[in-house]
Amino acid sequence: MNKEIQERVKEIKQSFRQLMDGKTAQSMRDKGVEYKLNWGASILMLREKAEKIGKDYDLAIELWKADVRECKILATMIMPAEQMMSEVVDIWMEQTPSQEIAEQAAFNLYQYLPFAPEKAYQWIASDKELEQLCGFHILSRLFMNKQEPNERGINEFIDQVLAALQGSSMMVRKAAMQSIIRFSELGLVYERMAKSALKSLNLEFF
Repeated sequence: MNKEIQERVKEIKQSFRQLMDGKTAQSMRDKGVEYKLNWGASILMLREKAEKIGKDYDLAIELWKADVRECKILATMIMPAEQMMSEVVDIWMEQTPSQEIAEQAAFNLYQYLPFAPEKAYQWIASDKELEQLCGFHILSRLFMNKQEPNERGINEFIDQVLAALQGSSMMVRKAAMQSIIRFSELGLVYERMAKSALKSLNLEFF
C-alpha cells in the first residue's frame, strides 16, 4: 500500500467516529452480528461519503482489508465494477463476514459487474449461504432491469430456487422468493413458469 492510500484509509477510519451510532452498533451485536469494529454508521451516511470520494479501485481494495463494518461497506460503494476482476470478487466473497455485507456488496457492486449473471448462477448453486444470498439478490436486480435469461439459465434458476425454498436458511429462502417474484415480472410467459414452479411446492405469491 502506498503512503497516500495509507493516509486516506487512516483519515476515513478516523472520520467514522463522527458518524458513530452506538445504539445501532449495539443492536447489531444483540442480533449476533459481530465485527472487529462497528461504528453503527447508517447506510445513507456511508453513501454520502462514497459520493464525495468517488470511484477508486486502490482505495476500495485497502478499505475492504480492514475488519471494520463501515470500511467494507464503503469499499463496495467506491469500487468501480468495470475494473473488478473475477478473482478479486471471489476473494471478497470468501472474506464476507455477514449477511449485511453480502447484501450491500450485491446491491452496491456485484449487480453491475460485466460478468454478473455468470457469477450469480455460480453462487446460487453453491452450498454456502452467503454466496447463495448474493446470487439471488444479483438475479433479482438483473430481472428488475429487464435482463432476460436464456433457456438454460431459466432451467438452472428455477431448479436452484426450488432447492433454496426447501432449504433451512431463512435469509436464502427470502432472497430466492424475491428473485422468482422479479423473474415473474419479466412477462406473462415468465409469470406462468414461476407460478408452475411454486405450485410444485404448494406455494403461491399472488
